[in-house]
Parts: sequence; structure tokens; C-alpha cells
Amino acid sequence: MSRGSASLPGDPPGGRRAVAVWCIGVSVYFVAVIFRTSLGVAGLDAADRFHVGASALSTFSILQLLVYAGMQIPVGLLVDRLGTKKMLSIGAVLFTAGQLGFAFSPSYGTALASRALLGCGDAMTFISVLRLGTRWFPARRGPLVAQLAGLAGMAGNLVSTLVLARLLHGIGWTPAFAGSALAGAVVLVLVFLFLKDHPEGYEPEPFPHQGAAYVRKQIAASWREPGTRLGLWVHFTTQFPAMVFLLLWGLPFLVQAQGLSRATAGELLTLVVLCNMVVGLVYGQIVARHHTARLPLVLGTVGATAVVWAATLVYPADHAPMWLLVVLCAVLGACGPASMIGFDFARPANPPERQGTASGITNMGGFTASMTTLFVVGVLLDATGDNYAVAFSCVFVLQALGVSQILRLRGRAVRRERERLVASRVETVHVPA
Repeated sequence: MSRGSASLPGDPPGGRRAVAVWCIGVSVYFVAVIFRTSLGVAGLDAADRFHVGASALSTFSILQLLVYAGMQIPVGLLVDRLGTKKMLSIGAVLFTAGQLGFAFSPSYGTALASRALLGCGDAMTFISVLRLGTRWFPARRGPLVAQLAGLAGMAGNLVSTLVLARLLHGIGWTPAFAGSALAGAVVLVLVFLFLKDHPEGYEPEPFPHQGAAYVRKQIAASWREPGTRLGLWVHFTTQFPAMVFLLLWGLPFLVQAQGLSRATAGELLTLVVLCNMVVGLVYGQIVARHHTARLPLVLGTVGATAVVWAATLVYPADHAPMWLLVVLCAVLGACGPASMIGFDFARPANPPERQGTASGITNMGGFTASMTTLFVVGVLLDATGDNYAVAFSCVFVLQALGVSQILRLRGRAVRRERERLVASRVETVHVPA
């Protein structure tokens, strides 16, 4: 079986210093995910606070994801140009301001603006962390490092589900959201004092930046690679079912449609996050050792998600049994790790100077699908009188679209990647001692 990428000339060494620096970057992403998913545990409270229905409630998350998805390519370009430290610093300032604004928003309009600001800052974190990993760790560690970054994000989701939910119902809306914003200030200080873009002696080669011409060249060169496009569609197809469930609609579905208490629904959301963390470690190890397992893992996760979702929605009773809801949440826990495999197609398809741009294109996939699903579910819920079976049927449409594109691109992407791997090995052999 084929193994992960061999060490390439100029590969950074990794080591304890790399782990320490990378953990600082990951801490920013961790806090960003806490803020991003905070609405998932506050959806019903937000509806009461701002006196809005399902469609208006979904607009919070849609706008946040619209800004996030729209920022991916610009952020990728800026990361390649400005470096990780500057982008993480800007991102931390923006998402902290957004969380504070959401805490004190007196109206629906100001709350929307705050979520948009939060989404803008959040958009700068994950791509920056991926680039930080490629600058500090050898290429062969790429799949595992990416999965561990995703794991940190799930840990942030877990904090949001467990801690912020209790604070919200214990001390109230404004103290809970304003207090959580302090974490943003802490990570900003850590980045400013301790984070470095790359190890000494491994500075990237200078790359000419020529305004609009540079932007067009970066985007076009990344998009021409089948691996980048395959990565986008893998991310598109796998991420959104769990993202929609955790970000907004999971709690209302479990409480309103399945008749569970908020406490039990919160435990099931926690199960999604915990399964995500476990599966992330497993997928990361598998992909690092056997790259041929990438597509089977992706397609297997999509198929399992579709089957369990369908079984839950068409179950011939008023409520699905608890065992089925547990299985659903466990399977949804594999969606995040499967989406990270998209970056394992885009990464080897692009040289170091395009890693941020390629990651931005890939990362657009899942968030575009999530944004679309959030909107459609909200509209269908209002149109059908909260019929979740009809509303969630849109999941299958997007899955079918994504799978068709994955199957179309997989052959070209794998062939191109094999050619690059052979060329890199030849280059390694000819590097003078």
C-alpha cells in the first residue's frame, strides 16, 4: 500500500519547538470554533431574545458562513503573502470583537452584524493553522497534523456545547458571551509574544507579488490542479451534515421533532463532538500511512451518513428511538474528519507558495454546502410548519451532487499526484550531499 509523502528537500524538521509554536496557532482556532458554534447551543434563546422565527434564526449562521466562505480565497492569498502571525492576530481581534458585539446586541440587526464580524475573523484561523503546520512539520506529517487541527476545533465545539451552554442558562446571555470573549484576548497575546511563521533557516523563497496579476495567477494555478478541485468537493460533500447539526439545527431537531429534553439533546450533541475527536485521530493515522485509503474513507462516511439520516427521518413513529439517534450522532462525528481529507488532496497538488490559496479554495466547499443547507432547512421549516423530515431532505441532494463531482475528478487527481511524487523522488535522489 502507498504510504504518506516522503521527506522532501528543505522539509522542516518538526520537533518540540514546532509542536509548541503550532499549539499557539491551534489555540486561536480553538477559540474561534467556540465562538463560531456558540449559537448552536443558544439558538432557541436567540429566537426568544430577538423575537424571530426559523428563517430569521438561520440567517445568523448563514450570514456568518457566507462571510466565512467568501473570505477563504482572499485569506488564502493573504496568508501566502503576509504570513501566519499577522493573519492570526487580525483574526483574533475580529472574532473577539464579534463575540463581544453579540453579547451586547440590543437588536436583531446589530446581532447579525456581530456574527458577520465574527465570521470574518474566524475565516482567518484554520487556513493559517494549516499553513503553520506545513512550515513547521515535514510533509509526511501533513495528514496527521491537519486532523489534529480539526480535533482542536472539535474540542472548541465541545467547550461551547458543555461550558457555554451551562453559562448561558446559569448567568444569562450577556455575561456568558462577554465572558467567553476574554479567551480571544488571551490567545491574541500568545500569538503576539510567541508565534513564529517558520523555523530559523527554513524561510520560504521570496515570491513576487504583483497586485491583481499575482492574485489571478495564484487562483488560476491552484484551480487548474485536479487535486485542489477534488479537495473542494470532498470538503463540500462530507462536512456540512454535521456542521448544520452542530451549528444550529441539531438542538431544535432533537427537542422539537424528537421530544427530548434540552439536557438529553445537549448530551447527543456532545456525542457528535466526542466521536469526531476519536474518528479524527483514527483517520489521521490511516491517511498518513495509506494514502490509497482517502477516497474509501470519504465515500464510506458519506454513504453511512446518508443511510442513517434517511433511517432517522423516515422512522415509522412520531419519534425515532434513542438508539437510532445515538447512531446518527456517532456517524455525524465522522463527517468532520472526512472533510479534512480534502486538504490531503489539495496539499500535494500545490507548491508551498500556493498552500494558503489552495487550502482556501478547498475550505470553501464545506462551508458553502453548510450555508446552503442552513438556509434551505430554515425556509422549508417555515413553509411546512416545522416538518423536519421534509426540511432535512435537502441533505441528500447536496450529497448526491458532491459524490458525482468526486467520482468525476478522482482519476485525474490521483494520476497527477502520482506524477508529482515520482518527480519529487527523482529530485531528492539528485540533491547533492
